[in-house]
Amino acid sequence: MNITSPEADYAAIVAPDTVRIQRLLPGPVERIWAYLTESDLRRQWLASGQMQPEAGTGFELVWRNHELTDPPGQRPEGFGEEHRMQSRIVEFDPPRRLVFTWGESGQVAFDLKPQGDRVLLTILHEGISDRGNMLKIGAGWHMHLDVLVARANGRKPEPYWDGWMRLRDEYDQRVPS
Repeated sequence: MNITSPEADYAAIVAPDTVRIQRLLPGPVERIWAYLTESDLRRQWLASGQMQPEAGTGFELVWRNHELTDPPGQRPEGFGEEHRMQSRIVEFDPPRRLVFTWGESGQVAFDLKPQGDRVLLTILHEGISDRGNMLKIGAGWHMHLDVLVARANGRKPEPYWDGWMRLRDEYDQRVPS
C-alpha cells in the first residue's frame, strides 16, 4: 500500500529544536479539548494519564501504541509495549491552550482555535535534542494526529506502527542532516 500524506499534514521545523504540526478537526472546541485532557479519550490517540486541571501539577503519560489501532502493525525494534514519561502542566487555559513539559528536556503546547464548525489544533514541540529524535517525534506526532483525525471523524485509522515507520522514513527525507 502506498499512502502519502497531504503536504499540510507534515510537521514543520520552526527552530533547530522545535516542530509545529497542525490538524483541522470536527468541533466543537470543547470536544477536542476533552481529547487533550481526559485520559480515557487521550489514550485513544496518544497516551493515557490523569491530569489535574491546574498549572504546576505533575502527571504521568503512558503510551501503549499497540492499542491505538486494530491491527497495530509491526512494532519496530527498540520500542517496548509501554513507555512512561513524567510531565508537569505549565499552562492550563480551557478550552484554548494546554502546555506541559516533555519529560525533563522539552515542552509541548496545544492550541485550539475554532474555525466555523471545525477546530484548528496546533502543536508546538520544543526542546528536541537531535535529528534522530526529530525524526521520531515528527513521525510520532504526525501518526498520532492521523489517529485522532480518524477517531474524531468516526473512521478506522491506519495501523499505527506501519504508519509510523512509513512516516519516519518520509521525515528522514524531509529533515535536513
